[in-house]
Amino acid sequence: MQHLRNVGMIIVGSVVIALAYNFLLIPHNILSGGVSGIAMMLGIITPFDTGVLNFLLNLPLLILGVWKLGKQFITYTIISVIALSVSLTLIPVEQFTHDAILSGVFGGVIAGVGVGIIFKASGSSGGFDIVAMLMAKRSNFPVGTIISALNAVVVVISGFIFGWDAALNTLVSIYATGKVIDLIHTNHIKLTVTIITAKGDEVKDALLASLYRGLTISEGKGGYTGERRDIVMIVITRYQLNEVKSIAKHIDPHAFINITQTVEVAGNFDRG
Repeated sequence: MQHLRNVGMIIVGSVVIALAYNFLLIPHNILSGGVSGIAMMLGIITPFDTGVLNFLLNLPLLILGVWKLGKQFITYTIISVIALSVSLTLIPVEQFTHDAILSGVFGGVIAGVGVGIIFKASGSSGGFDIVAMLMAKRSNFPVGTIISALNAVVVVISGFIFGWDAALNTLVSIYATGKVIDLIHTNHIKLTVTIITAKGDEVKDALLASLYRGLTISEGKGGYTGERRDIVMIVITRYQLNEVKSIAKHIDPHAFINITQTVEVAGNFDRG
């Protein structure tokens, strides 16, 4: 039921994003951030459909993500990319308002709501999210910094093609989207999850198979019962929390799970 709920949320979030794009952003040559923004730009200046372009541009990144990122995360991301691409194709492009500034602001806000819903369901909208996560694994730069740099490239390209008024509106839209995402789902927060379970090896194997994070497992003993227990400790990002809890509870319904916010991470955060 949790998987069905997540899939439903991802589809709803993808449709919300498509509505923001086709009713508010695209009619004024305003782009979103990421690969979707590139697809929107190509859809405006070429006869090709934006939804088809969005899928084709994301396809190689999704294939790469299947090899390098968590299985559940990339599965949900594939569903999101497909749902967004289909929605962009089926929903007509209509100018909801003649004011480009209002379109940029509210388009960014509504798109942020859609992306936030997708993040809440432990997925992503694809594109630069995948690129940034893969780059972050091999560098010391945080994911947010990499995404911002990639989005800056989209803004500059937009300025040369559509003019700097449109580029500034694109910048406003991307900023509004990011702020709304932070309100709904704070992706950059790190969490430390401690799982006390009688099935430590099974939990460890399942987490390592689904996530690209490292973990530590140690032995403990119940203070009241005196029974042996495994202690699994893993540091994750906020969007992975639902997946970790679901895996642990599926393997051991009686597992004790403690979740704390992590102030700072030093050392190898990724599994590598």
